[in-house]
Amino acid sequence: MTDNKTLLTESPTLYIVPTPIGNLGDITQRAIEILSSVDVIAAEDTRHTGKLLAHFNIPTRTFALHDHNEQTKAQVLVEKLLEGQSIALVSDAGTPLISDPGYHLVSQCRQAGVRVVPLPGACAVITALSASGLPSDRFSFEGFLPPKSKGRKDKFLEIAKAERTCIFYESPHRISDSLQDMLEILGPEREVVLARELTKTFETIQGLPLGELIEWIEEDSNRKRGEMVLLIHGHREAATTELPDEATRTLGILTKELPLKKAAAMTAEIYNLKKNALYKWGLEHLDN
Repeated sequence: MTDNKTLLTESPTLYIVPTPIGNLGDITQRAIEILSSVDVIAAEDTRHTGKLLAHFNIPTRTFALHDHNEQTKAQVLVEKLLEGQSIALVSDAGTPLISDPGYHLVSQCRQAGVRVVPLPGACAVITALSASGLPSDRFSFEGFLPPKSKGRKDKFLEIAKAERTCIFYESPHRISDSLQDMLEILGPEREVVLARELTKTFETIQGLPLGELIEWIEEDSNRKRGEMVLLIHGHREAATTELPDEATRTLGILTKELPLKKAAAMTAEIYNLKKNALYKWGLEHLDN
């Protein structure tokens, strides 16, 4: 029988260990072996990680390393490594450093000549992208959207003409406001995918033109719950589509009595046009 300690290298090593983002079955055998073998596990939340370790009967002691203490505690861990201890870094879920703590520790380890070994594993960004149906040859992960409306709009303006797929994390209590800000900047036709509760029981991946996605989310409050990833199709030059003068005139008349969204839907039905095209025209040309 192989002693778990033989799985580790002889030199001091920091292991970057991804943990499941929902389904515990997604942890790798190598991750379990490393977590069982190291001297210390640096964890974002020791209580949260403790539940994972208990599930897999891993007795390794933990050390709290989070956003509020990382810059001061990273050096403590580097010293442990230089003394010959081995350490695994984990976050609450997914791959450490991806919108999670760990940057300062890894940076200091590399500066001190400590070996850093990354393990492949769960990451919500890549999981969402692989199933989104959006172009994956070029993409960027932009982290969490800013908490304030102005910050979000500035971010959407920044990526408005980007041709790559752009990926964000967002929290349930801000999702509606964020999508409305996105609508104002990117318009109703931009294709957006919402991936929520990935790998969990109520996993949902829905992609629609933004205007329709907002309607879909508002239909059911459950669609605003859980961990969320937003993926935005890159900018594409739209083919010029001239709307009939009669249609735009009708739209203008209807918006005097109705909200633009409803007026666009009625005009689309009358003239057999796309409501999103009419809605976009109204945003650009009518004083709403």
